[in-house]
Amino acid sequence: MKTAVITDSTAYLPKQVRQTNHIHMVPLNVIFGEESYQEEIDIKADDFYDMVREGGKLPKTSQPAIGLMTKKLEDLAKEYDAVVAIHLSSGISGTYQAMVTAGEMVENMEVYVFDSEISCHMQGYYALEASELAANGATPGQILSRLEEMKASMRAYFMVDDLSHLHRGGRLNGAQAFVGSLLQVKPVLHFVDKQIVPFEKIRTNKKAIKRILQLFDEDVRNGGNYRACIIHANRPAEAEQIKEELESSYDNVEMSVSYFGPVIGTHLGEGAIGLGWYRRS
Repeated sequence: MKTAVITDSTAYLPKQVRQTNHIHMVPLNVIFGEESYQEEIDIKADDFYDMVREGGKLPKTSQPAIGLMTKKLEDLAKEYDAVVAIHLSSGISGTYQAMVTAGEMVENMEVYVFDSEISCHMQGYYALEASELAANGATPGQILSRLEEMKASMRAYFMVDDLSHLHRGGRLNGAQAFVGSLLQVKPVLHFVDKQIVPFEKIRTNKKAIKRILQLFDEDVRNGGNYRACIIHANRPAEAEQIKEELESSYDNVEMSVSYFGPVIGTHLGEGAIGLGWYRRS
């Protein structure tokens, strides 16, 4: 059985990485006024944050159209017997359910849709592992089994400069956003049951980052091989500095740097930063 791997733009896998690993992608959209842009195709992260600063407000976002997804699957059906589709958390987007619907409309190919229950490069890690397995002849069932195994060790914590963006977009409980703004805290956030919720309330950026690094250390210091990624919203220098510090301290972790692109950046705002990791073996 020949299996394709598809994800959406919020995995933030660079085009070259997707091409090298034969990972297909459907884009989500960001909407500035009357103009709609396909993420990772019409608009990149750097341009997005410039446009937000110039316009003074964040845009809206939307999931891929079911028609676009169906067309993508029909094209893949010409070459593949099955598709494993990996998408951002169904708790913050309808993209997962849209792919389920699209998969039911396509004939002559089995579509297996996986809810990453997370987003950004951590979602990308699922796609990368799935593509490696598919290239080695793994069945969809074997791929999904490995993805579930990854989920057991997948961790991601992040902080934002302004909780109001998450609140406005309906991604964070209103009372939590209000208290955070009132006390000017910088809470460490994470995903629980597919939703973004506070992990701990911390008063400063520096202390929040320190706490995230402590959580990372607690997981990886006892052995095993890990992949980890610093993810930032237009804070590249700080992200690279953290990466270098971690690389010098842990020889069992493969480190990388990624970014919060336009869709996720709309809900987190510029200045967000996070760290995610999972155990490879």
